[in-house]
Amino acid sequence: MSLLEENQATDLENMVGLSRRGFISAGALCGAAMFLGGNLLSRSVLAASVSAGNSQLLGFESIAAATSDTITLPPGYKSSVLISWGQPLHKDGPAFDPSGNGSAEHQELQFGDNNDGMSLFEFPGENDRALMAINNEYTNYRYLYPHGGMPQSAEEVRKALACEGVSVIEVQRKDGQWHFVQGSRYNRRIHGNAPISLSGPAAGHELLKTSADPQGKNVLGTFQNCANGKTPWGTYLTCEENFTDCFGSSNAEQKFDAAQKRYAVVVTSKEINWHQHDERFDMAKNPNELNRHGWVVEIDPFDPQSTPVKRTALGRFKHENAALAETGDGHAVVYMGDDERGEFIYKFVSRDKIDHKNPKANRDLLDHGTLYVARFDAGDGNADHPKGQGEWIELTHGKNGIDASSGFADQAQVLIHARLAASVVKATRMDRPEWIVVSPKDGQVYCTLTNNAKRGEDGQPVGGPNPREKNVYGQILRWRTERDDHGSKTFAWDLFVVAGNPGVHAGTAKGGSSNITPQNMFNSPDGLGFDKAGRLWILTDGDSSNAGDFAGMGNNQMLCADPVTGEIRRFMVGPVGCEVTGISFSADQKTLFVGIQHPGENGGSTFPEHLPNGKPRSSVIAITREDGGIVGA
Repeated sequence: MSLLEENQATDLENMVGLSRRGFISAGALCGAAMFLGGNLLSRSVLAASVSAGNSQLLGFESIAAATSDTITLPPGYKSSVLISWGQPLHKDGPAFDPSGNGSAEHQELQFGDNNDGMSLFEFPGENDRALMAINNEYTNYRYLYPHGGMPQSAEEVRKALACEGVSVIEVQRKDGQWHFVQGSRYNRRIHGNAPISLSGPAAGHELLKTSADPQGKNVLGTFQNCANGKTPWGTYLTCEENFTDCFGSSNAEQKFDAAQKRYAVVVTSKEINWHQHDERFDMAKNPNELNRHGWVVEIDPFDPQSTPVKRTALGRFKHENAALAETGDGHAVVYMGDDERGEFIYKFVSRDKIDHKNPKANRDLLDHGTLYVARFDAGDGNADHPKGQGEWIELTHGKNGIDASSGFADQAQVLIHARLAASVVKATRMDRPEWIVVSPKDGQVYCTLTNNAKRGEDGQPVGGPNPREKNVYGQILRWRTERDDHGSKTFAWDLFVVAGNPGVHAGTAKGGSSNITPQNMFNSPDGLGFDKAGRLWILTDGDSSNAGDFAGMGNNQMLCADPVTGEIRRFMVGPVGCEVTGISFSADQKTLFVGIQHPGENGGSTFPEHLPNGKPRSSVIAITREDGGIVGA
C-alpha cells in the first residue's frame, strides 16, 4: 500500500487543489461533525464504521490483551532491543553491573534508567544515520542498589541523579536494522549533576538565586525528565516533571508558603529522600533550589560540548511534554500539559518568527513570547461524545488580574509560579494532562488526560472535557483552533475517546465511548505520537492488575487510532509491570522506536534478557515489519 493510498486526506487535497490550511481534510470532516455542531457525519455512522473495521489507515489486525513478560505484536512484525539501562556509551566505558554495586561515576557514562520521551534527529543527507535524544525519568531503588532500598549516602544520591536526565546516542541502520553506535563522539549523558544554564525572563531572579549560584543563572542538573519535544530548528526539548518529589526538609516542623504547597513539596519527600544526604534538596537549607527545576530544557544534540538551557519563558510546572506547532504568520507555538490532578494545559507563542533558512538564528527563540492557559466551557453534555468551545487566557503581569494585588511582583514570578497565575485567571482544572501532539494532516491537537481518581472532590467539578467523577480510565481530548491557526485565542474541543471497560461496565460512564470495545479497551492513555500518514499512536501507563475495573486489559500497551473513523486497534503489549512510553519513527516510517519503562517495577519481570534471576532493565526497542514495509500501513 502506498502512502498516497493510505492517506485519504492527501488524496482529496490533491484532487481539489486546495491549500492544506484552507482544506477540511478527511480527518477534519469527522472532527467538524463531532465538535463544530455540523451534520457531516453522525455518531451512529462513526460507530458503524468502527465496528466494521473500515479504517484505510490501519493495516494490521488488532491483537489480544496479554500478560506475558515479552513484547507482543501483530503477525508480520518483529522487535529488537536498541539500548538498555546501564549500557556503556563508549567502548572503554564500564559495563552494566546487575549486582547494583556499580558506582555513580560509572552510571554517568552509561545509558540512563527508565527511558521515556525521545526524538530522532537525522543527519542531513543520510538515510541510515541519526542521533536520538532520550529522556531518563527516574530510577528504581530495588534494582539500583545492592540493598534494594532508599539511598543511604551522598554517593548513592549521586548515583540516582546519574540515572536521570537525558541520554544522547548515535544510531545507524545496517541490513534494515538500527543499532546503537557505541563510542560515537555524539554520545553523552546530561544527568542530575550536569551544568545547565537558566535563560529567559526568570533567569537571575531572586527566587532562583542560591549560595552556590548567587547570580541565579546556572543550575546543576535536570532530572525527573518525562516527555519531550523536537523543534523545527533541530534541537531537543526535555521536560522536567515530578521534580518536587525530590525535595524534603531536615526540619520536621517546616512550614511551606502557598507556592511551595501548590507545587506539592512535603517535608518527607516522595520516597526519594535525596535531601537526607544532599543539602541541595533540603528545603530547610536551600529553599530556592526548588524553583530552579520544573522547566523545559533545550538541548542541541549535534553539539556535544553545548550547555543545555532551561527556557523559563515556557513556565514552571510538572511538564509532561512540549508539542511544537507554528502560527499562520510563522511564530513558534509550544503546547504543554501539567501532569498533576486538577492542573492545567498551557501554550507558549514566541515573540519572534521562526527562521527556517537559518536554524542558528532560532537559538534563543523560546526566551521571548507569551504564555497562555486553557479555559474550557462545560460542553454540550453529550454523554458519549461531548464537545464545546475554549479559549486561551494570557498569563502576563499586569493583565487579567495578575499583578501585585494577586501576589505577583513581576513577570518572573508569574512564570516561576505559573500554577498560581493560572488559578487567578480561572483556567480549567484537568484530569492530569499528559502528552500533547499536533496532527500533521489537519493541525488538530490531541491531549491525553490520563486519569483523576479525585475528580468530583477538592473543588474539581465534573463536566466538559472532564466528564467523569473518580475517573480511573482517562480520555483523549482534541481541539481545533479557530481558522486552523495555532495563534488563535479560541478553539473548539471534543473528546476523541473516553477510555473504559465495556467488559465490566455498561455505558459511557465506566464502559467508555462507543469506539471502545472489549477488543481494544485500555486505561490511562499517556504517550501519544503521530506518524507521517496521520495514524495516532496511543501508549498507556495504567493499572495492569488485570482485575476488577481493569479486568481483561492485561499489561500496558500501545494502540493505533484512525482520526477519520475513530477506530482504535491494539498494536503492541509490553512486558510485565512496564509503562509503554516514548515514541519516534525513522524518516522512512519503516521503524518505530518505543520505550519500555520500568519492566518488573514490582517484580515479576526479567525483560529484556530473560536470564535466570535476571534484573529487568528499561529499554528502547525498534519495531519493524518482516517485509520491510511501513509500520502500521
